[in-house]
Parts: sequence; structure tokens; C-alpha cells
Amino acid sequence: MTSQGHIPKAAPRKRSRSRSLGGLRARLLFSFVLVAALSALGTGALTFQQARTGVLQQSQDTVVNQFRQSVDAAVLELPSAPGQEELDSLVARLAREHQTQQWNVLATYGDLRAASSDLASVDGPTSELRASVETRPVAVFQRVRTGNHSSLVVGLPVTYSGDGYTARTLSGLTLYLIVPQKSEQAYVDALVTAVERATLPALGLAALLALLLARGVLRPVRALSKATRRMADGHFDVRLSVEGTDELADLAQAFNDTAAALEESITELRRMEAGARRFAADISHELRTPLAAMTAVTDVLAEETPGLVGDTADAVHLITEETLRLARLVDDLMEISRFDAHAAELNLDDLDLAESLRRTLAIRGWPDDVLTDLPDGIRARVDPRRLDVVVANLVGNALRHGGQPVTLTLALRRAPDEPGVLIEVSDHGPGIPESALPHLFERFYKAGPARSRSESSGLGLAITAENVHLHGGHIHAANRPGGGAVFTVELPLRPHGKEEPT
Repeated sequence: MTSQGHIPKAAPRKRSRSRSLGGLRARLLFSFVLVAALSALGTGALTFQQARTGVLQQSQDTVVNQFRQSVDAAVLELPSAPGQEELDSLVARLAREHQTQQWNVLATYGDLRAASSDLASVDGPTSELRASVETRPVAVFQRVRTGNHSSLVVGLPVTYSGDGYTARTLSGLTLYLIVPQKSEQAYVDALVTAVERATLPALGLAALLALLLARGVLRPVRALSKATRRMADGHFDVRLSVEGTDELADLAQAFNDTAAALEESITELRRMEAGARRFAADISHELRTPLAAMTAVTDVLAEETPGLVGDTADAVHLITEETLRLARLVDDLMEISRFDAHAAELNLDDLDLAESLRRTLAIRGWPDDVLTDLPDGIRARVDPRRLDVVVANLVGNALRHGGQPVTLTLALRRAPDEPGVLIEVSDHGPGIPESALPHLFERFYKAGPARSRSESSGLGLAITAENVHLHGGHIHAANRPGGGAVFTVELPLRPHGKEEPT
């Protein structure tokens, strides 16, 4: 039980072992890699697009210019109305002159058509390109892709002006060039491969940089987490080293300032708590001597009470009761002071619990006032004096503040993980107010105004709880569904408290 004014250490918290997937390190690493991947892919895509456009544009301009120059030179030898033989000779000449470039040439003039020998193996000009070439006196081109292969198709109408051919008026003769772009495709594929090869090292470098940066960021965070756990364990003198001037340094400095203020406050509270404990112990000790004399005097006066009458008899009776009450309060203060000083120890003995509980009732003259269910044969190692205090306080409270019948039961708890014994005290009185249940075991707490002047010191249940906890057990209070209060004490079969050699 936590004593009033005592500053407990926080219970240690279990660290999660499965936080790596959602931890700050993983999120930083993922963010860096994602940004690097998007940057690398974006840069690679843009570079690839620009390079591809440049390569194809240069190739296209070169081919169109070569085709126009070759046609201009060849058509000078054609008659104004070429026949099939002239068309065949024209396309054969053009294809032969550019055999290394794998030119495939098609010529049309009215209903006449002529093609180089390799034209059948490639895709020819589309209908859209034919229509554009036949209606416009300019060169038209398009790229045609079939599977993994692409070709450049150029349509060039032959025009004339007067006796010579110019780019003015359509002559009716149209030439088409189909050039496979194998070298260009190979260059584009090389670009793709280069981008892919550059992306993987970029991602690896990004991951490495992310790990280094995450380490630098997480190092002060881990130090802060460790310092916080040490502070939770009661080490209020812990401090962090402040490095740099960034936000993490500000956080470390704020933690140090908070820790310093908290340490100062805790030190002052502990000093005041220790002083209060010493005061309670000293004053209780100092009161014992005069109380012993007062008790002796009240005993003498009590023997003379039958011969006294009136106010004198009432005064002697009041003095006797209040002296006894004060003596009990001083004894309880001395006992609670021993708990505060961690000087309370267990003197364990192997007892038959049923026999021990019956002895507690018999010593106080309660056997006829309490119903019992105490099976024999349940043994445990407990401190007989402290167990007597526990049971006497609970039964005494039930008799004073509860209603008859009061029942004391003993049972064996057969939990496989933690076997123990259960001692239960119940009554049939009005029960405990719900607002009072959480505070019953606090010092000097009384459940209602009617108990403020009772003979109880207000420390009985607090001492009871301390004795139970010293045994490694638990105690709790509740209201019975049918009315009345019930107090349950759980004690382990093997106590967890201190054990003095007997």
C-alpha cells in the first residue's frame, strides 16, 4: 500500500519487442528510400525522354534530308510523265545507293506503283500518311512500331515548276521511304539499361544515407527514452548531453531543465516526508511514557468508579476511555512508522490457519458473535502476530460498523500459477458507500461522519493492508449483492516478504 505523502517509484514498463516495423527508424528509412526512388525514377524518366527525343529527332532529320537530296538528284533524269520502267529504275537506284541503311522505297504515279525488293517484308505507309502526302507539297513522316521493332516512314511528293522540278506544284509522283530504326532502338534500349543500372545504386545510396541520418536522429531520441525510463525508476539526477543548436538539442535542454526542477521538488518532498515520519515516530515515542503513567492512574480511578456518583463518575469514565483510545492511537502510529521506515519484518511460522483464526476470536471473546467456516488442514507460513492483527481488525470493524451475522471463512485458492489461501470477513450491515471504497485503506480515512468520533484511530485498515502486503498478498473490499460488506484477503502459500531467522 502506498503511504500517505510517500513518493513511490513508477512501476517499470515493458518495452515493446515488435515495434521495428512501425518505428521511427523504419519510417525514416522508408521515407528516404521513397523520395530517392521517386527522384531517381523521375530524373531517369525525364533524361530518357529527352535523350530519346533527341536521338529520334536527329535520326529523322538526317534521313529526311538524305531522302530529299537523293530524290532531287534522281528525278532530274526522269521524263515529265514517267512510265513503269522509269519508276522501277528510280526505286532500285535509291535503294541501291543506301543499301547499308536498309532503305526500302516505294514510288507511285497515277495507277503505277514500283517498290524495292525488300518492301514486302516491312510495314508500308499508312492511309493517313498517303492522304497527307497526296494533298500537301511537303515531306511527311511518321514512326511505325510493330512488336519490338520500329521504322521511320517518310512520304515525299515530287513537285515541279516550269521545265524543272521544284517544291511548288504537285507532279503526281510520290516517293515513300521506309527505314528500320535498329540503331536508334538499340541506343534507346541502352538508355533504358543505363537508367535502370543507375537507379539501383541510387536507391542503395539513399538507403545508406537514410540509415546514417536515422542513426544521427535516433541517437538523441534513444538517449531521451533511456533517460526517461531511468527517471521513471527513481533516478531523478539523470541528465542528457546537449550537442548542437537544433530542435533535438532544444528538446534535450528542455528535458534537463524539467529533470532538474523535478529533482529539486522530489528532494524537497522527500525531505518533508522524512521529517513528517520522524515527527510522528518521535512524538509517538515521547507520548508512551506519559501515557503509561496516565493509564496507570486511570486504572486506579476505574477501580474507584463504583464509589463515585454524578459528574465525577462520568468524568472518570470519560478520562479512562479517552486515555485508552489515545494509547491505541499511539500504538498504531508507532506501527505505521515502522512500515514507513521499512523496518517491519516477518517472523514466519508454519501454522494451521484455521486454528490460528479461532485463537484470534477466542482471545477477544468473539466466538459467539462470529459465524465461521474454517476447514482444518490448511497450512501456510505466516507471521502469527501480523495475521492476528489482520483478522482482528477486519472482524472488529464488521462487528462495530456492520450488521449481524458476521462471517469468517477460510478457503484454499487452487490457482495453478499462484496457489494461495483466501480469508473472507463479511457482514449483513448497510455496506460501504461506493465513494468510500477506493479510500478505505488510506490512513485516517473514515467512511462517514458517524465514525469521526468512534474509538477507531483511523489507521486500522491501513495497518491491515500493510501487513497483508508484507506477506506478499492482496486485500480488497466490496459490497455483497444482498447487502453488507465483504473484505477478502489473499495470501500466497509461500510469502514474498522478508523472513527473519527463528
